[in-house]
Amino acid sequence: MLSTQDWIHAPLGVVEEKFAAAQKGSSPGWEAEVVEFFKEQLKEKSAQSLVPSLNDVPLHYLKPNSLVKFRCFIQDMFDPEFYMGVYETVDGPTDAKMLHCGKYRDVAECGVDFNSKNTVTAERQTFYCVPIPGENLWVKDGYAGSSQARVVASTSYVPSRQKRSYEEDEDMDTQPQKQAHAGLQGPTDLQSNADCKRQETEAPPTQAASASHLDLNFPLPGERGPACLVKVYEDWESFKLNDALEVFGILSVSPALSALAEERDASSSFLDPTEGMETAEEQRVHSPPASLVPRLHVLHAKPLQHNNPLLPHATSDDNGAFLSSTVAEMASVRAELLAYFTHVLLGDGLAAEFLLLHLLSSVYSRRDALPLGKFTLNLSGLPAASYSERLYQILQQLVPCSWYLAMSLQNMNQTRLRPRKDYTANRLVSGSLQLAQNTSLFLDETRLEPGQLDATGVCNVTALGNVITWQKVDYDFNYHQMEFPCNINVLIASEGRSLLPSDCRVHLEAQVTPAHLEEYLSSIQAFPQTSSQLNRFRIYLSVARLLDYSISDQMTKYVEEDFVEMRKDDPQGVSADDLHRMLVVARLLCLSLGQNHLSRDGWLRAKHMEMLRRSRMEQHQTVNGNEP
Repeated sequence: MLSTQDWIHAPLGVVEEKFAAAQKGSSPGWEAEVVEFFKEQLKEKSAQSLVPSLNDVPLHYLKPNSLVKFRCFIQDMFDPEFYMGVYETVDGPTDAKMLHCGKYRDVAECGVDFNSKNTVTAERQTFYCVPIPGENLWVKDGYAGSSQARVVASTSYVPSRQKRSYEEDEDMDTQPQKQAHAGLQGPTDLQSNADCKRQETEAPPTQAASASHLDLNFPLPGERGPACLVKVYEDWESFKLNDALEVFGILSVSPALSALAEERDASSSFLDPTEGMETAEEQRVHSPPASLVPRLHVLHAKPLQHNNPLLPHATSDDNGAFLSSTVAEMASVRAELLAYFTHVLLGDGLAAEFLLLHLLSSVYSRRDALPLGKFTLNLSGLPAASYSERLYQILQQLVPCSWYLAMSLQNMNQTRLRPRKDYTANRLVSGSLQLAQNTSLFLDETRLEPGQLDATGVCNVTALGNVITWQKVDYDFNYHQMEFPCNINVLIASEGRSLLPSDCRVHLEAQVTPAHLEEYLSSIQAFPQTSSQLNRFRIYLSVARLLDYSISDQMTKYVEEDFVEMRKDDPQGVSADDLHRMLVVARLLCLSLGQNHLSRDGWLRAKHMEMLRRSRMEQHQTVNGNEP
């Protein structure tokens, strides 16, 4: 029976043991047994917490060929590659032959007999993975704080050993990525002020300097963390581009991987995944130095339904009990969060209601091209640019992933929002709209200024409109556009009506006089006052999204009849779009209360909220004339 230390620190020992048993005929299905062994070991969250994470621990603290985990996002999917699954070596002095397992490895033993009839060629898929874009600091700290892994600096791995070619190579084009994100104007980055907890595990300066010379292709500017080539051996068809995963695999950082990039020694006994590539650019992208982009050979991987560290593991036994207790408290937590949002939104309770519903929204289905469940909110009437920045910083503390885009002329004309295909390097160059599902995108139109949008700016505005209306991003493949569905929660902050479409617009009615605005804004950050209350809000927002929802036949009939009556009373003022919006609001209202079905009370409440919103908008239009 292997100890925990054995299968975490020497997982290849498990693989070799199963492979050796297969050679003796006692374990013909050894590959499936390896996968099942690690899946069983990792079933409990307590066991998973013992595995070091690439998200928390820098590479020089991790033991090569040990088991690690990586919470990541599939940014690109490379072509499948062939490798020697089984190969034979010959001992020079004795001519003794021995079979070896090449699975979960990058480098073969010395003395490979390439003419052996026992060689077995197999196939694996490679994903280029990066940390989940826009993951907020409280999420990173939450996962790091729950880790029970014990690591010490590796003495067998020197990260600066094989980086000369990348530091001296001037041909690697890293400037477009930097220029695309240069001059991005946004709020004060809260995450930059709270990294002291991880200072002791930061990478050495030489490694960080080398990383700056290599374009790691992160979707968002200013992102930090490891990029990784994830090698998948089973069921890779079940994974898609832009999926968020938690991967458990064997870490490979062999210096020979970097030596290959420099020397391309044809006589080496290397399992070469880049053989036959046509361009040097493609070789550099697909075979970067392992000291900067390590390889991870997957033993177990699971899609992430969410990345909130405060929620239990999806398959744990106490998951059902946790959800039941959380749902029972949702009405009270909702009241607390609503009071907080009312305070944040300058005393506007109606805007607070709609903001809360917006944060719970998510695309749950698609009917033809129409995404169902989305609820893009336009908060107009914001008092000042500094207020919108403060509002984003508050939301950043509540949602797991978010990104702020100040829609200044410079940003719109220079930011690359859509990913594009680079055929020379055979890779997908990331764009800022390549985001994980349920990411909160905050568009700040209060930063708009006079000027002319160039071709890039017009393209970016179109891309944002497509995300809002159709929940899709058109990736640029040069000769054609390819649609990729997304599930991005868009909040638009503006002074007047947004230039972008939205599902719902609420004009803010501040209860605070302009003279006291700055004093009021400074008090917002101090509320809520306890971390436990903040965690209750974070759990509430995540759990509400995970609840099932349905409408009974009886309620469907009631809503249809009620809508017919509404149309009779106001034929010109009530449309099918209004019905759709009220159904979305009613759904989110019920979920916000922990209810998984539409009730008559929920429907009437949604109608009342919509009536108040429309009445406010009509009054605002009367006061301000024909506002654009």
